[in-house]
This record gives sequence, structure tokens and C-alpha cells, in this order.
Amino acid sequence: MLQETSASHQGKLAGPVARILQVQRADGTIPWYEDGPWDSWNHAECVMALAVAGEYSAARAGLDALANAQRGDGAFLSEYGNALPMADHVSIARVEGDKVLDTNFTAYVATAVEHYRMLKGTPAAREYWPMVRSAICHVLDHQHDQGDVSWSAEVHGGDLDDALVAANASIFASLGHAICLAGAIGDPQGAWIEAHAQLGHALRERPERFGRSGHERGRHAMDWYYPVLAGVHDRQVSAALLQREWPRFVDDGLGCRCVLDEPWVTVAETCELVIAALRCGMDKEAATLLGWIEDRRDGEGVFWMGWQFVEQIDWPAERPSWTQAAYVLALDAAEGISSASAIFSG
Repeated sequence: MLQETSASHQGKLAGPVARILQVQRADGTIPWYEDGPWDSWNHAECVMALAVAGEYSAARAGLDALANAQRGDGAFLSEYGNALPMADHVSIARVEGDKVLDTNFTAYVATAVEHYRMLKGTPAAREYWPMVRSAICHVLDHQHDQGDVSWSAEVHGGDLDDALVAANASIFASLGHAICLAGAIGDPQGAWIEAHAQLGHALRERPERFGRSGHERGRHAMDWYYPVLAGVHDRQVSAALLQREWPRFVDDGLGCRCVLDEPWVTVAETCELVIAALRCGMDKEAATLLGWIEDRRDGEGVFWMGWQFVEQIDWPAERPSWTQAAYVLALDAAEGISSASAIFSG
């Protein structure tokens, strides 16, 4: 039930929100889909979407599930769904994914709790502050002197240690949200402010710190737009970065490619690009992207993961919970549905 959204938005949100609620388990966790992988980042994304739609009971269950899943060291052990094999040409295999202590996945809980605070007030978010504080401390334990953060706890300090642009940009945003939350709670964390500045400097000035282990730079759309979405650069630089690469990653009438060399646009990447575009004043482009992805809904109003435009098929034939959540957050950013609609606008 969409409890607090206006009638004009209910039609757009009904299918995506119903899908997230359909996938949410009795213990509050929200996997990718039925019998699918779970990770704390995509779970947190879904929690925020539920809250935007006024589904506060389900959102709180999701926050409680995060608190219950947190390890003693502050980290979250998450499955890497992106590494799952395909069961056939169109479906992802229902097998258990490898589990890792991904620092970006851990940091994102701060964004979810700050989002909840913006909607429900500081007293409502206070009980989740210990979870956020512990999570951020864990993440910063894996920050290098150069400012970048290792992509996982397992590789930190080892031969395979590396940092990824999109993940570190997301951590930059989450750390900013954690700093705001700390101030609101009345437990300021001065060291976090310095760590945030160091990470921003690394993302702007130290490109050699990212993709050291052979990660293909410039191939993934997220590496292009995430520093803009996260507020790493000022508005003028952000707009220039988006405009420079827009023709390479955006296919007219379809949306944003996930990777540059594949004929595949994805709803989640397109929605995140909407938020990035809004952040630097490209409102017209953001509205156009939102219009294009309306074609990616099924008969129930739920979004498919993406569109393979050479084969002309919805691919994979999956409707992930986090795809729905990305749309809800993008629509909120564009149309101001909730009081937390500006969480990614700085």
C-alpha cells in the first residue's frame, strides 16, 4: 500500500514498490529476487525506496535486518550477485554467490539511515546510529594513506589490493551522509571529515590509485557518472564530465548502457544517471531518460533489469528488487515525492 504518496505518483510507483514487498523475506531482508543473492548495498537501496513510498513498517523491518546482519567488526558479509552465472540464455542461475566483505556495501547503510532520518526525524534514526558508526569505522580501517579505500576487507594490504572508482565515489557519498547523521545525533566524528576530504582528493587527483589490478577503466558507465552522482566534483566540472561521455554511454530512446561495448541498457544505471544529471542541472536530460525507461515495464508495471537492443529482448529476464528501488529514488529526486528527495543533491 502506498501510504503517503500523491495520487499522481501512485501509478508510477505501484508496480516497483509491490515487487520489493513481494521479494522481502519474513526476517526483513530484501534479496535481489526470490531465491536470489543478498547484499547490504542493494538491500539498503530497497529500504530507501520503501520509505519514499510510505511503507515505513517494511522499511523499518529492513533497517532492523541490517542491524541483525552486521558482524561484530562492523562489516556486512554480502553475496556478489554480479558474479553469478547464467542458467540459460535469459535467466540468472539460482545458486549461492561468493560472499565478500565489500567496503562500499558496508558504507551504504549510512545513506539508508540518513535517508530515514530525513523522512522520520532524528529520534527515529537514533537507534541505528551504533550500526552506522561501526560500519563507517570498519570502512575507514581499510582506507590507504593516499585516500582511496580497498574494495574489500579480504584484499586490503595484499597483492590483490585495489580500489574502484564507482565504489569509492559511493563510499564518498555514504561518508558524507554519515557525517551529517553524526552531527544530527550529537556524536560528531572529526576524523571522518578528514577521511572524507582525503577520499575526495584521491578521486579527483589520484587516478593511478584506481583500477590497479587490471580493472578496465572507462568501460563501465558507473565509473563515469558515479563521481558526479556522489558530489565528488563541483557543479561545473560535473556537467562537463557528463556531457563529454553522454554520446558514448547513452543510446537515444533507450537509456544508459551498463558497459560501453555491450548492446545492453539497464534500468538501474539509467536511473542513477538521472540523479547524476539532476545534480548538475541537466533537468531536461534527466526527464528524457525517465521517459525512455517506461518501456521497460512488464504487464504489472514492474521493471525488467535491462534491454538487449540487438536481440530485442528484455535481458536478463529478471526483475530485481534493486532495479525497482533505483527507479523510485530517481523519480523522487526528479519530482520531489518525499522530504528526502534531495539526499543525493548535496
